[in-house]
Amino acid sequence: MARPRNIKISFIKTPSPFFTFLPVSPFTSLLNKFPYLRIHRPYSSSRPRSYLFVFFLLIVLSLLGLSLVRLVSVSQNPSPSFLTLLSPPPSHPPFASPSSKNHEPVVLSRSATMPLPAHPVSGNATAEEAEFWAQPDGEGYRPCLDFTIQYRKASAKISKEKQKFLVVVVLGGLNQQKIQIVDAVVIARILEAALVVPVLAVDQIWEDESEFSDRVVSSLPSNLNRGGVLILSGMYSKLSKNLPLDLQKLRCKVAFHALRFVSPIQELDDKFARRLWIKGPYIALHLRLEKDVWVRSGCLTGLGPEHDDIIRKIRESQPQLLTDRLNMTNTQRRLAGLCPLNALQVARLIKALGAPRTAQVYRAGGEPFGGAQALQGLVEEFPNVVTKEMLAREGELSPYINRSSAMAALDYIVSLRSDVFLPSNGGNMGSAMQGHRAYLGHRKFVKPNHRGIVGLLEDTSISEAEFSSIMKKMHRRHQGQPEKRTNERSSSRGVTAYPVPECMCRHGNRSLLRS
Repeated sequence: MARPRNIKISFIKTPSPFFTFLPVSPFTSLLNKFPYLRIHRPYSSSRPRSYLFVFFLLIVLSLLGLSLVRLVSVSQNPSPSFLTLLSPPPSHPPFASPSSKNHEPVVLSRSATMPLPAHPVSGNATAEEAEFWAQPDGEGYRPCLDFTIQYRKASAKISKEKQKFLVVVVLGGLNQQKIQIVDAVVIARILEAALVVPVLAVDQIWEDESEFSDRVVSSLPSNLNRGGVLILSGMYSKLSKNLPLDLQKLRCKVAFHALRFVSPIQELDDKFARRLWIKGPYIALHLRLEKDVWVRSGCLTGLGPEHDDIIRKIRESQPQLLTDRLNMTNTQRRLAGLCPLNALQVARLIKALGAPRTAQVYRAGGEPFGGAQALQGLVEEFPNVVTKEMLAREGELSPYINRSSAMAALDYIVSLRSDVFLPSNGGNMGSAMQGHRAYLGHRKFVKPNHRGIVGLLEDTSISEAEFSSIMKKMHRRHQGQPEKRTNERSSSRGVTAYPVPECMCRHGNRSLLRS
């Protein structure tokens, strides 16, 4: 049996086996152009099983940087789908996001999801409350997605061929899917291929009953005799964080313009956000308190021995679920800042930062392990806590019951349009929200200092006033201000979480966002 061939392409990091080829001659010559990526070619070039194609979504990215086309369902009785790629309209009036301090509004194209206007600070608010609701200074950064002439010419050439196709298998929850689809578009552009994308491969942790047909289903073209199909699975973190500037801009264009929630989700989210906004400013908290979070993190729940024992037994029976730092104890993890903040800790933090007791608090995330007990510390401190279930009117959530990805999509836009956002843990939702809120005008995003918070929370000698002063000082530069990706940590920072400076530039009296 012949030894497998190894091919290298720059930018993409791949374990093996990773690719399956159909007729591969068009790709072979192309892949040989890239000297740095190692790809494992299977021993057999047999066709993949036909059932894969039932789950695939055909995204014809005709220009891949010039325009991104709307996906259309071809099923006869389509159920609501959650994500779509669309092209911005050819001409439209600009929309403006709320002004950052001392700066003009950020002008965005209609294709970007727009934030609701920031609320003016009430005259009855204290100075502390006014500071809490104040938006960070955007420092003049505006979206700038101008592609080079060379990139545009290459894109025009690629759009005419459409002989090569890339198929990707997208795994995980909603925000993981989004990251992978963004990278899949970029990989397709690198390989000069059209993209065929499945929207979801169900993750057992999410217990999601959504089906591929609930989103968008299509098929590969029947005429493949002159072309090739490349099947790519296991999309986690395969594409380098550092790419040429045009490809970084393409990532931002897909993430912030082309990839959107479909109309039923978008419209319901708009209703939820406005029902909150009309009553005044609101905080969105993404609380990661689900059972799987405690299992995977190796941390204690803070709910007492009975609940901790349940988590310990699951973890012992399925040790592969523990994701990192296997040699650390629960206490070591907590003191190192590796554990999610629980509801009480989050309540103490936002109170210390100046949130008024009467503030509206939108709780995003799944059902917490421990139920009402897990949320008691938050609700006691901030009684106006609401969820999408509480905001919904009769029948509005019926189409999405037991569909975790749809519920996550509803959380996403309500959180995006909040006056203040804070995640209890990092993760994909936090990263997605950080970058998206920055791109829409640097809306306030509080990034908790887990390591600094935990030790102070346990220090009973510190007064509330002193704790508040320390928290404000600790988080003064972690509230959504512009933060450049290109520093010593750029290899671990994605451009969709840190859009400055590749996708956002400083402008004088105008902002640019060309298609």
